[in-house]
Amino acid sequence: MPKRILQGVVVSDKNDKTIVVKVERRFTDPLLKKTVRRSKKYHAHDESNSHKVGEMVSIRECRPVSKNKTWEVIGNEA
Repeated sequence: MPKRILQGVVVSDKNDKTIVVKVERRFTDPLLKKTVRRSKKYHAHDESNSHKVGEMVSIRECRPVSKNKTWEVIGNEA
């Protein structure tokens, strides 16, 4: 099965080898017919501690690294 890849903004880098990435999705509300934005935060594994708050990154699904971490960083986005 292919691994999901998401793009988002780093909102926290205070943990060791972990970053928190906020991923935003947009969809049309079925009742109101308006475009709405929803966001979710994912803990991602950052082995080199190289990503800082505010950067755009891509994360990929992976095996569980810890209780909350099931994503890994695969690179920066322009």
